[in-house]
Amino acid sequence: MSSKKVVLAYSGGLDTSVIIPWLKENFDYDVIAVAVDVGQGEELDPLKEKAIKTGASKIYIEDAKKEFVEDFIFPTLKAGAIYEGKYLLGTSMARPVIAKRLVEVAEAEGAEAIAHGATGKGNDQVRFELTIKALNPHLKIIAPWRMWDIKSREEEIEYAQKRGIPIPVTKEHPYSMDRNLWHLSHEGGDLEDPANESKDDVCLIVTPPAKAPDVPTYVEIGFEKGVPKTINGKSYEPVELIEELNEIGAKNGIGIVDMVENRLVGIKSRGIYETPGGTILYLAHKELESITLDRQTSHFKEHVAQKFAELVYDGCWYTPLREALSAFVDSTQETVTGTARMKLYKGNCTPAGIKSDYSLYDVDLATFGEEYVYNQKDAEGFINLFGLPLKVRALMMERNKKS
Repeated sequence: MSSKKVVLAYSGGLDTSVIIPWLKENFDYDVIAVAVDVGQGEELDPLKEKAIKTGASKIYIEDAKKEFVEDFIFPTLKAGAIYEGKYLLGTSMARPVIAKRLVEVAEAEGAEAIAHGATGKGNDQVRFELTIKALNPHLKIIAPWRMWDIKSREEEIEYAQKRGIPIPVTKEHPYSMDRNLWHLSHEGGDLEDPANESKDDVCLIVTPPAKAPDVPTYVEIGFEKGVPKTINGKSYEPVELIEELNEIGAKNGIGIVDMVENRLVGIKSRGIYETPGGTILYLAHKELESITLDRQTSHFKEHVAQKFAELVYDGCWYTPLREALSAFVDSTQETVTGTARMKLYKGNCTPAGIKSDYSLYDVDLATFGEEYVYNQKDAEGFINLFGLPLKVRALMMERNKKS
């Protein structure tokens, strides 16, 4: 056994299965595999035996689901951050959680390096490495896809087969998937051509909307300071709350997104994302904010949401700006407490009632009832001042026409 140690971000998929023998053959490293549980489910069950058989000296399986939800998902939800208007950042949020645990294991094991299986064309290499640099700048980073002679998935499969390594994909079914508590993503294969309509069997979680129940389902989400706490009046722990909404949303065809996105490295890529529970939460949270945030805060927060989404997507979680934006977001959420009732029907999630003790919506002001706060006569002076620049400009143009 080598005295040098490397910690590998291990999923048991094609890339990391091949990387274990590659690290041993090319660096003579003692490979410590680390699988971080962010909600992959049954995917983790065979990893312990598989990692050791593939050549790892040790494997850690770290449960980070609670941390993932409380410290990453909920802050992003409160920010309303959605990348390019569609992507709910499932993979983007999970990578810094995983990288944080990699650093912790590397420090505990006295490892000199961390390795990952992200490709040189993707976003994950940035997300992993920025987190590692932010938390421990002394660790060496090894990214095999930027170093080895393997040029394609097909060559990678052949490499594994020659060494008797079991692999989860074949040349006939080449989809690359990433699953966690928040979503399931699909890339590669026939999806690489955006002209191709996705096949019916791509989605594995969400029921196709056309096959969803013919009767709508109503679900009421209770929030406290922007954080979801209850479903239909029942309290849930953070992880269980998302699991429950995933089940409800998936049954009703909620949360399928097919998009072409702009990767950080400058490449456009096409992916399909299944995010049933997350979609319900984002829409419910936005509805509750519509009655609890004032106009200026709400409008400015939309700009913050876009920047927040870019930072998360780009792997900049552990940065001063992201932390500062989270501080702003938290201040806006002080009054985002109440309930949002949503109607789920064949892929659509629409509002069906919102309530809050902090609501800024005044029925008397919104209707033509008795005036006790708003005097309609005041509007004349307001409009005169608000429109003064337009009046001055019009008078100027009138003068110039006469001359």
